[in-house]
Amino acid sequence: MEGVVHTGTDASAFRECFSLTWKNPYVLRLAFSAGIGGLLFGYDTGVISGALLYIRDDFKSVDRQTVLQESIVSMAVAGAIIGAAIGGWMNDRFGRRTAILIADFLFFIGAVVMASAPGAPLLIVGRVFVGLGVGMASMTSPLYISESSPAKIRGALVSTNGFLITGGQFLSYLINLAFTKAPGTWRWMLGIAGLPALLQFILMLLLPESPRWLYRKGREEEAKVILRKIYPAEDVEKEIQDLKESVEAEIKEEGSAKINITKLLKTKTVRRGLIAGVGLQVFQQFVGINTVMYYSPTIVQLAGFASNRTALLLSLITAGLNALGSIVSIYFIDRTGRKKLLLISLFGVAISLGLLAGVFHETTSHAPMISQVQTSHFSNYTCPDYGSARNPGSWDCMKCLKASSPSCGFCASPTNKLLPGACLLSNDTVKDLCHGESRLWCTRGCPSNFGWLALIGLALYIIFFSPRMGTAPWIVNSEIYPLRFRGICGGIAATANWISNLIVAQSFLSLTGAIGTSWTFLIFGVISVVALLFVIVYVPETKGLPIEKIEKMLETRSLHFRFWERSHKSQEKSQAV
Repeated sequence: MEGVVHTGTDASAFRECFSLTWKNPYVLRLAFSAGIGGLLFGYDTGVISGALLYIRDDFKSVDRQTVLQESIVSMAVAGAIIGAAIGGWMNDRFGRRTAILIADFLFFIGAVVMASAPGAPLLIVGRVFVGLGVGMASMTSPLYISESSPAKIRGALVSTNGFLITGGQFLSYLINLAFTKAPGTWRWMLGIAGLPALLQFILMLLLPESPRWLYRKGREEEAKVILRKIYPAEDVEKEIQDLKESVEAEIKEEGSAKINITKLLKTKTVRRGLIAGVGLQVFQQFVGINTVMYYSPTIVQLAGFASNRTALLLSLITAGLNALGSIVSIYFIDRTGRKKLLLISLFGVAISLGLLAGVFHETTSHAPMISQVQTSHFSNYTCPDYGSARNPGSWDCMKCLKASSPSCGFCASPTNKLLPGACLLSNDTVKDLCHGESRLWCTRGCPSNFGWLALIGLALYIIFFSPRMGTAPWIVNSEIYPLRFRGICGGIAATANWISNLIVAQSFLSLTGAIGTSWTFLIFGVISVVALLFVIVYVPETKGLPIEKIEKMLETRSLHFRFWERSHKSQEKSQAV
């Protein structure tokens, strides 16, 4: 209920959320229908990681150019940046429901274009359309759910959006595996994404607009009808009164001034909210989560698992843990609180990234050597760079894979993959010759005994990230801004998230090629430590606080160390009085 600080009852939030199944299924219908936007978000994030393996096989220009691979992944992110920016304005102008409908239409068009693309250019165009839809949905879905949820279980219900994001990622890996043997492989993987977009479009046509947005636009009677369906009879009048007071205060403060960046930064509550909200969104990406989700099969191959299907199957473990983590977050987010979960998450993420950095360092430094005898066995296909090398005896598998004129691959020893092997030209003919002698053919990473440790590191990373850092930034951003600024500020935060996502997605493969996988993960680990310090200083605890109370808290207190604890004490004291 708005206007009441919930203390001591947050442990029951998950149970109350579950009880809505029979007590008030209308609220769950709103949450899960809007949450399909999260499913689209997650599906696109996960599906490209597997599809990219087969796109490289079909389009040799993509296989040869790392930048083109990064562009296919990151152009969806570039579209999402524009979609998130437009989505903020569209949310405030036309409403949350309309923004979701437009996002679904764009996503559907993008899926059709990608599935029918004859080459990389049109595939990239389809990725941009999908990105526009994903960007709008990424900030609109949690906002719609937040504004249509009772305060006590708001965090749990917004977490359903996070669950559907990770559920979409897990589903994408299952679909990737299902189509590995089908003609057209990646076309099915990418094209099937149009179905959930069509489903959400139909469902949202049958649902109302956000009651908070309706009230803000003067459509009070419509808002009251929806609120009476959301809240119990004994709570609804108090909620309506609190919402009325909040809107009237904002209108009085608004005057005739229009919203602009200067006004946002001059408004104390908005400025402090943006520091926390935007910072969380940026750090969510810069700790490297989407390198794992976009490039998970590629990372598995870098760890020494050469087969496309094996890489997809092993990546399913990380996707499953990610989905499981989001379910866990639904229980803990209103029980433990946002801030504590963020701190635990970032500590574990930093440890996991340190482990990954160490594993890939060992993998690189213990790569199998190149044997002149093994290479001469395939005399007509020797890698040109190796054949002309002044000191071929110093070559190992890693040096072979870095050869680029033309690209080369490593054909492992037939008796033991860790023994010296052959450095050969990388093409389908040589690949078939190598496989024909029951040898392992590697073009992404070298054979290693440390591959399983890399999988453990990835699993630990997901276990710590998903239930906490994966969902909490979106929840904090859905509740920390004043109502009048919520659409615009949510758009700014989501745009910051996508810009950060773009930087990481467009640079990951180039970074691993330039400085190595080990140093790349080490950089992410250092950023995780910085993020942990940021959360300690700048992010307030919003657990169980009605949205209007959060606004008052930001107005009256400075963002300094432990201010949230003192704020809670003052809130409890005032409540007792």
